[in-house]
Amino acid sequence: MPKRTDLKKIMVIGSGPIVIGQAAEFDYAGTQACLSLREEGYEVVLCNSNPATIMTDTSVADKVYMEPLTLSYVAKIVRYERPDAIIPGLGGQTGLNLALQLEKKGVLRECGVELLGTRAESIERAEDRELFRALCREIGEPVLPSEIVRNEQEGRAAAEKIGFPLVLRPAFTLGGTGGGFADNEAEYGELLARALALSPVHEVLVEKSVKGFKEIEYEVLRDAADTAITVCNMENLDPVGVHTGDSIVVCPSQTLTNREYQMLRNSALRIIRALEIEGGCNVQFALDPNSFDYYVIEVNPRVSRSSALASKASGYPIARVSAKIAVGLTLSEIMLPNTPASFEPALDYIVTKMPRFPFDKFDGISNRLTTQMKATGEVMSVGRTFEESLLKAVRSLETGAYHLFSAKAAGMSREALLDYIREATDDRIFMLCELLRRGETPEKLSALTGIDRFFTEKLRHITELEKKLAGNALSPALLREAKQHGFSDRAVADLTGLSESAVRESREEAGILPVYKAIDTCASEFDAYIPYYYSTYNGVENEAGGESRARGKIVVLGAGPIRIGQGVEFDYSTVHAVKTIREAGFEAIVINNNPETVSTDYTTSDKLYFEPLAVEDVMNVIRLEQPLGVIATLGGQTAVNLAEPLAARGVKIIGTDCAAIERAENRDAFEKLLEELEIPEPQGRAVCSMEAGVAAAREIGYPVLARPSFVLGGRAMRIIPDETELRGYLSGGVEMSAGRPVLIDRYMSGKEVEVDAVCDGTDVFVPGIMELVERTGIHSGDSISVYPPFGLSDRVKGMILQYTKRLGKAIGIVGLFNIQFIVTQKEEVFVIEVNPRSSRTVPFLSKATGYALPDIATRVMLGLSLKEQGIFALYPDEKKRYYVKAPVFSFCKLAGADASLSPEMKSTGEAIGYDDRLNRALFKALQASGMELHNYGTVFVTVSDRDKEEALPLIRRFYHLGFNIEATAGTAAFLKANGIRTRVLRKLSDGSDDIERSLRQGHISYVVNTGEPGHSRTDGDGRRIRQIATENNITMFTALDTVRVLLDVLEETTLGVSTIDS
Repeated sequence: MPKRTDLKKIMVIGSGPIVIGQAAEFDYAGTQACLSLREEGYEVVLCNSNPATIMTDTSVADKVYMEPLTLSYVAKIVRYERPDAIIPGLGGQTGLNLALQLEKKGVLRECGVELLGTRAESIERAEDRELFRALCREIGEPVLPSEIVRNEQEGRAAAEKIGFPLVLRPAFTLGGTGGGFADNEAEYGELLARALALSPVHEVLVEKSVKGFKEIEYEVLRDAADTAITVCNMENLDPVGVHTGDSIVVCPSQTLTNREYQMLRNSALRIIRALEIEGGCNVQFALDPNSFDYYVIEVNPRVSRSSALASKASGYPIARVSAKIAVGLTLSEIMLPNTPASFEPALDYIVTKMPRFPFDKFDGISNRLTTQMKATGEVMSVGRTFEESLLKAVRSLETGAYHLFSAKAAGMSREALLDYIREATDDRIFMLCELLRRGETPEKLSALTGIDRFFTEKLRHITELEKKLAGNALSPALLREAKQHGFSDRAVADLTGLSESAVRESREEAGILPVYKAIDTCASEFDAYIPYYYSTYNGVENEAGGESRARGKIVVLGAGPIRIGQGVEFDYSTVHAVKTIREAGFEAIVINNNPETVSTDYTTSDKLYFEPLAVEDVMNVIRLEQPLGVIATLGGQTAVNLAEPLAARGVKIIGTDCAAIERAENRDAFEKLLEELEIPEPQGRAVCSMEAGVAAAREIGYPVLARPSFVLGGRAMRIIPDETELRGYLSGGVEMSAGRPVLIDRYMSGKEVEVDAVCDGTDVFVPGIMELVERTGIHSGDSISVYPPFGLSDRVKGMILQYTKRLGKAIGIVGLFNIQFIVTQKEEVFVIEVNPRSSRTVPFLSKATGYALPDIATRVMLGLSLKEQGIFALYPDEKKRYYVKAPVFSFCKLAGADASLSPEMKSTGEAIGYDDRLNRALFKALQASGMELHNYGTVFVTVSDRDKEEALPLIRRFYHLGFNIEATAGTAAFLKANGIRTRVLRKLSDGSDDIERSLRQGHISYVVNTGEPGHSRTDGDGRRIRQIATENNITMFTALDTVRVLLDVLEETTLGVSTIDS
């Protein structure tokens, strides 16, 4: 079928800000789709509210609307742009839901807009549980029996009909709250009562539990001519019961017989044909490990979260092909580099995906894994054996692990370990290895965990190889065997008692070096050049390397897995740098391991190496490619931390060098430099022991701000109110040594300001100054950020610019850098810190100001000065329009997480709003962040004594807007005394359920809850209030500055009432 020529303009709806469960995978898919459509000659209009991603770059689509992804805004864009069609299946669930809402509300019919790809009726049949069950029955596919119950009597009848074990899912609760598994009547009765109580509509889905079955996914595509293919299948290490996003996943499946593989493949193809899907589709199965019985768990009638992994694992560009199918092309007409798209990929390697969790960012939350996804990101690794692939993934995670060894596991008894592994956790695989080292059998561990014996046997093989290394002299044959099964040099060194450098030298002398193989979708059956490589010690022929036809090669280090504090923003800088390097005539080589991102699309760079961002692995690539140098300042702290060890091995660091990085990040060197430049900073000390920390805090005075050095995202940064808590902090596992001191600073309250800048060694360019809404004490990544600044005097701006200029030149920055400042009420300006690298705010500021900072910085690193780029001013004229970046949180996905904001970053993403008027820009940013903005209802208030006077005028403004006020006794008494009618709710700690009942009833619009700085961990009532509010999706504020912004917005957007003569 020829492509559609009657279409000229096509709209793509993105997935919005990054949250747990819907992350950068959809930005990768959307970017690929937009470029694919433009390749076919269509005009592309993009709607997406995420400023952090490359997808919202103006180079990706012809028109980019970064407006809130709500029905009203998208409908306005449709009416204004009048596209010929919309593709609904490329922006995750957000994009799909919006497209269907536009269809149901008649907007598409009104504007003559067509839905491309899978029809709305087919999407509904896949998404609606009852319709999908009916379809499966029609085509003979087994689905899980289930019933919706509304009371305990119906619940008992459902249990009798379906039979145990059962899983309960309350309707309309977030994060799986109130759900769970029941193996018998006693468990079921208790769980059902709780689930009915927690569901706002008192409905619970009771379903047959297949917990313990294998979970298998198939990624499939179909075109309008009914050609359907399987791209690949994937197998979860964990059995059903753990969200696939939280499980270790291998591709292709390792434990299925050919009969099982073909049975599930045929089922997936039957389903995609019955649904008449046009494009990509993901089908998930539960397979009984003891028979050939299976159930269809669910179908995603769109490019899914797993599609990015499948694309990177197979080399098959699913989103690109899906976009072309949507405009009428068939699979046989779409050409990939080596075959038509109708050719099913063949994999001659093993891919392992490991999730990256945020448990280190939140105190007191369980690391138990359930059907609610908790991972913020993931890594992918490739090898020729499962062991090789798995161990490469472990050291890609950047958790400090370089092998399957855990100090936590080593310190546990055998009984404690056996009990621990019965539940899935983020570290269960480490515990399994520890038990195998102590003599437990794979059979027993598989019986306890439901993990297939194949995988526990592979883990035993790793532990047996450990014993061989520990008990024998390191011969070349033994070393080769270890490397073929994924052992790093450091792991071999630890096991043999040698130094890592001695192991490396022995390996190189013996000629034990990795070879690099291409991922080319066809297992090298056909000739094609796809510059996408992985390393292996299980091979002879090298498929990578070679002379460069360009001016030389430059390696760009990526940022690794997405995590809180280091997100997709750094991929934006990486992709821009690669484009600029190629434009300058150099060969750009990317090393990264994140399957979700655009930088790991093999079409982005000249060569892509999917490898751990560890010194050994990076050096192996450098040894092969012999680049001119490495850029290490665009991949966040991950890449910066590699600069020094790479330089020590003779690698040239392009741009800001190691000496400059040291001047910025070493506390003593930085303080000396500030003193020389006469730039003030908060009083502080770098300490390496408990007593030094206590002495420094006594000298400085409480409260103090404590944080480890060399961390990202405010990791373990806290406001400490007293000596007792400081001692607890310093003894509580925070890393502290001569090389890694803890920083103790005076906590200063003031306005926080941030700049991103470029220095070429002589001149400095600051495209914009960002003013944060919340005062110090809240991490800048969790604060609302505004450009241009709205509350800074010209004098303060001038001081900030002069300090930035002096610091950039004195530190020796060549490229990007970021500085954070405190501005006091007396207009004193203090420097908090300098980051000698790209920062999280670079994409936002680049899009707001129109200056592509990574491009400018990369040209500087390549030797082109700012003046040679036509940039002569230190600070250009500020834009007349306001741009606001608002944080986005995923608290509802992390049961037990405390939503109180602090110096440690907790947000998973960000959204943007822009307008000529500040309050409107703030309004749009808050809407885009997903905040529920109500101009009516009830506000529940409980604030600390120190905040009561400041809170009073804010609560009065709510009251004058018509809100009812509820408060705890102390706050209520204060408000009543000041003339605000307030309903008193008794405290949780007094044994009352007033607050919990009120929060669950649905009438509360906002919760305002503040505590004393540094006391959130001991504030039991406050923490529980925040948890209940999160569970019930109530908008919550723990900073009064944010409340003030909300009220400014509500007062501007709410029509008031008054008497005629007032």
